[in-house]
Amino acid sequence: MNRQLTPRRLAWAASVLSSALWLAGCGSTGTVPGQLSDASPGRGASGAVPRASNAATAREYRRDAARHIYEANRSRIYGGQMPPMLYAVGTLQVNLDAGGKVLSLHWMRAPKHAPEVIAEIERAVLQASPFPPATRLGAVTWTDTWLWDKSGRFQLDTLTEGQQQGD
Repeated sequence: MNRQLTPRRLAWAASVLSSALWLAGCGSTGTVPGQLSDASPGRGASGAVPRASNAATAREYRRDAARHIYEANRSRIYGGQMPPMLYAVGTLQVNLDAGGKVLSLHWMRAPKHAPEVIAEIERAVLQASPFPPATRLGAVTWTDTWLWDKSGRFQLDTLTEGQQQGD
């Protein structure tokens, strides 16, 4: 079979190479697919593998992932019941590989009125990676709702202490 280098084949090869280089460049910035901000793990990312999760379902895994976020963000957790009016609420799906590394993010409800909150949530998730490996599940999708106060402190719906009633 004769494969001549025609202009069409050269253009196709160039586009494939260009796409591959673009994708390789995306990974080097510290972002993952689905991010809405340019947040990166920064210096706080430990890289240490936490104790494994024995959760049998993604719903059970939520508690382990939430505790992991709380452990990594102790000073930012809102203690007690949240105020009646929250600054932002966001629901985020985090896709993790079998080792607990963040593969991608998917915002189910992004607090677009507060882009700084989106960036802080994404940064908190990336800095907490790796998450507890889900030994019984392998790769897992962790979904949680972030309840954000104007002070910059938060709770996760999975571990929330509730919310005060408004007048």
